[in-house]
Amino acid sequence: MYKSSFVPVNVPLIDGNEKKYLDECISSGWISSEGPFVKQFEAQFATRVQRKHAIAVSSGTAALDVAVEALGIGPGDEVILPSFTIISCISQIVRSGAKPVLVDSDPLTWNMDSNQIAEKITKRTKAIMIVHIFGLPVDMESIIDIATKHNIKIIEDAAEMHGQSYKNKPCGSFGEISTFSFYPNKHITTGEGGMVVTDDEQLAEDCRSLRNLCFQSQERFVHKRLGWNYRMTNVQAALGLAQLERLDEFVERKRRMGAKYTKMLRGLKNVQLPLSKMNYANNIYWVFGLVLKNTLDFDAKEAIKRLREEDIDCRPFFYPMHKQPVLIKMGFFQSESYPVAERLSNRGLYIPSGMALTDEQINRVAKKVIEVLG
Repeated sequence: MYKSSFVPVNVPLIDGNEKKYLDECISSGWISSEGPFVKQFEAQFATRVQRKHAIAVSSGTAALDVAVEALGIGPGDEVILPSFTIISCISQIVRSGAKPVLVDSDPLTWNMDSNQIAEKITKRTKAIMIVHIFGLPVDMESIIDIATKHNIKIIEDAAEMHGQSYKNKPCGSFGEISTFSFYPNKHITTGEGGMVVTDDEQLAEDCRSLRNLCFQSQERFVHKRLGWNYRMTNVQAALGLAQLERLDEFVERKRRMGAKYTKMLRGLKNVQLPLSKMNYANNIYWVFGLVLKNTLDFDAKEAIKRLREEDIDCRPFFYPMHKQPVLIKMGFFQSESYPVAERLSNRGLYIPSGMALTDEQINRVAKKVIEVLG
């Protein structure tokens, strides 16, 4: 058991229609992926992000796997993506036989540096994977122009962007295909779960098949393609539907949290805080990140240790793809360096940012952050 003073890094808010919808699942017996909440969740989510099709899957990682496979990415292809991201983004690219090509991050937004993309394009480039980081979207305009010019597909990883927009257009509505995660630390959760969204009917049909082991309607157990069992259950979808009903409220809760942290911590000289906005979007603070400046003689790992000793739970930033032992062992990224991604990884952490975080907890966290990092 945690001490009463302990502030966890995330606690979801599950006090809407979740219990009501879960009771419906249990009383009806529809707990599998065949239940009615799956289609309802897909339809309402598609509407929310202004897409024609939504395909519910078992995780955000599953969504990325399905998206990469549905686009036909394979041997001889190259996919451009940031080094500063989670390994889910790169896994299926590598498994498919394609080559991941990395770009560094912007030191202020922490998103992929769109200015580095053009120089990485070759005749083998098949897709650019956009990964929105922590609450601010990637500056999409120039990337869309580059992709259009070179006839390159866009995969938009919007795992952390529920309810966010870029120039008033929903994140998740860009490019050929987009993906979301519903892990408990996201703005809306299904426990575990994800979603693939697209406007392309054939891509949508392929995604539905891939999440369902590529069963065929005429000959169910005869397979012409390999897929996965990545189906979302009716129970998960029931949770998701109840959460989606409150997305606007949740975004505002996160923005209030971000504003309160910013006001209390802006005096810290040794720490870079997240930007509250860019000219194309206001931050929705999936997490509230901190990057330690060089004026501090310890790194993020030590900062996390010290804050946990004060009962403040924290998490490190992503470990860069070009430093991942498994990928280096496979022969990727030999002697490549992405200094911003390395700095973010070494000196970045995020503090409690969950949806159920109280004002009292925010005050306690901020006080301890000032004591430890001030």
